[in-house]
Amino acid sequence: MAEIMITAGYETECTQVFLVARRNALDATMQSLGYEKASIDDVVRMAWEGLESEIGTWIKAYRHILNAGLSAEHDLCVRVFVGRNAGLGRDIFADLARCAMLQMFNFTEAVAMTKRAAEKLFKVLDMYEAIRDGAPVVDGFVSTNKAEGGENSSGAEALADLKSELASVRSRLGESAAAIFCDLESSIRADAGKQPVPGGAVHPLTRYLMNYLKYACEYKNTLEQVFREFHRPDADDAPGHEGESNPFAAQLMEVMELLHGSLEAKSKLYKDLALSSIFLMNNGRYMLQKIRGSPEINAVVGEAWARKRSTDLRQYHKNYQRETWGRVLNVLRDDGGITVKGHVQKPVLKERFKQFNAAMDEIQRTQGAWVVSDEQLQSELRVSIAAVVVPAYRSFLGRFAQHFTAGRQTEKYIKLSADDLEGIIEELFEGSAGSMSRRRN
Repeated sequence: MAEIMITAGYETECTQVFLVARRNALDATMQSLGYEKASIDDVVRMAWEGLESEIGTWIKAYRHILNAGLSAEHDLCVRVFVGRNAGLGRDIFADLARCAMLQMFNFTEAVAMTKRAAEKLFKVLDMYEAIRDGAPVVDGFVSTNKAEGGENSSGAEALADLKSELASVRSRLGESAAAIFCDLESSIRADAGKQPVPGGAVHPLTRYLMNYLKYACEYKNTLEQVFREFHRPDADDAPGHEGESNPFAAQLMEVMELLHGSLEAKSKLYKDLALSSIFLMNNGRYMLQKIRGSPEINAVVGEAWARKRSTDLRQYHKNYQRETWGRVLNVLRDDGGITVKGHVQKPVLKERFKQFNAAMDEIQRTQGAWVVSDEQLQSELRVSIAAVVVPAYRSFLGRFAQHFTAGRQTEKYIKLSADDLEGIIEELFEGSAGSMSRRRN
């Protein structure tokens, strides 16, 4: 039919009808995949929840059109326009491919123009990967057109335009993704809340950022490519060797260091130094657990950073022990005030037991509401406390309990057995003061 129309002098009408019909067919295919054309303004104004869904639909439609739809259209053009009309078929296909792809690229252009937000990163990366992975298909169209003798045709020009636009779209999406990731620094600096997290628990910013980075590192190869090709560092940036070789890793480490510094600053919101140490332990352990639980982020961060944070955690642990239990141990220490020339000074002994009881009451009252959600860290703290404090108290009781008259005097000053003390320690860091107070009632 095409050859008859062209021979009869209706080449323009034939090609226009065919081109319109095939464009309509591709539009129908897109609609069947759930993708509807939208203007750039409509996309820019769209709420993120709706746009997120549209991006998923776009990716599905784009991959289908590029990998299946256009291949089928190419085969159809080859079958319809044969012989001396083969060049016409090549030009029609090239025009069809360019129109279909440019229509889809309008959507990516609009997405890149929307306001940057952290939650958009992963969908932008999904689009970037779809565009990047589709480039060899477009290259294949160009190569086929050249091999079939269409190197200097209008079709070659159309495919060159398509290839150029694809590279431009890929660049815009890459720049957008890099900028979104770099904006994490601003979100950390902007989180300047003046209220400490109750109980020294893991800060919401820590949870959000570590889960975000863990997910981002699932796109590690893509983000490394994006940062190498499209990230434009600020003029005052001075990356070291690692930053020059892997700018994504350098940026991620910058975020990690900023988070660490932010947590150090937030720890100073606590008036109790022991609780400040619990807060730093909770957040430091959470960060380490996320890193070690993800091979991707662990590969980026590296073992040296993890070892440094582990050293910090041990120091926080020591600080907590010193602030809370160092004082208790000082009460139980016979520094020459209790026993003088072999004689027990009973008033001093009574005062020591009163101080010990008051210290334990204070610990239960305050630390009963403190939280350590990581079971391993919770256990490590309890074991380390019990290993030092319980034997010291048991020894103190063994030496001095006999100096009280059995009955009311003993009950007045010796309010806890060594087992009671061990039980109190076992209930620390559960975030519930009530259960601890019941032990004393």
